[in-house]
Amino acid sequence: MSPRSASVNEELRRRSRERLLQAAVELVSERGYEATTLGDIADRAGSARGLVSYYFPGKRQLVQSAVHRLMHRTLEEALEREPRVEDGRERMARALDAILGLARDRTVLMRQHMAGLLQAEGFVQCPEQQRLAELLRDTVSRHGSPDADTDYPMLRSLLMGAVYAMVLPNLDMPLAPLRAELFRRYRLDWAQGFPPDTEASGGARDTDFSRFFATGRPASSGPRTTDRTKH
Repeated sequence: MSPRSASVNEELRRRSRERLLQAAVELVSERGYEATTLGDIADRAGSARGLVSYYFPGKRQLVQSAVHRLMHRTLEEALEREPRVEDGRERMARALDAILGLARDRTVLMRQHMAGLLQAEGFVQCPEQQRLAELLRDTVSRHGSPDADTDYPMLRSLLMGAVYAMVLPNLDMPLAPLRAELFRRYRLDWAQGFPPDTEASGGARDTDFSRFFATGRPASSGPRTTDRTKH
C-alpha cells in the first residue's frame, strides 16, 4: 500500500481537530466544564486521547477554541443570512443579536466560557478567536467607525458585559433590555437585526452543533440535552 499524500494527511488532521472542537462544545453544553474531561472529549470525537494534546495545550484552551469557533460561525451566519445586506447599521444589529442569542440559547456553554476568560491565561490566541475578532472589527468599520482600533475593543467589552449579565447565576438578566441599551448606543432601530419574539426563552433549544464544524461525518445520533439545563 502506498503511503498517504501530504494533502491527505493534512485533511485527516483537520478533521480530527474539528471533531475535538465539536465534541468539546457538545459535552460542556451537556455537563458543564468541570464534569467534562479530556478523555470524555476524545471518546466523543472518536480520537485517541493522546491526540488532544497534539492540538491543544489543555482543556481550557480546547474549550475556548471550540466556543470561539461556535461564536464566529454563528456571527458569520447572521451576517450572511438572506437577504444579504451591506448596510452598516443592519450588519451591526445582526452582530449584536447573534452574540446575545448565543447567551440566551447556549447558557451553560457561554457561562463556562466567560468563567474561563477570568482564568490566568485569559483569551486563548487561536485561529477561531482571531476570526471572531476580524468579523467584529469589520462590523465596527462598516458601521462607520473612524477608529476601529478603539471602537472594536469597546464593542467587544460591551458584548462581554451583556453576556455576563445574561448567564450569571441569580442575575439571569433578560435579553430585551440589554438589546435595547446596545441598540440605543449604536443608534439602531428595534426592528433591525433579528428582534426577539414574545415567547419566553426558557424552552428547549437546538443542540445540533454539527453545521459549525467541518468534521466530514454526520452528527451523532445519540441523546442530547438542552443547554438550558442548570449546572
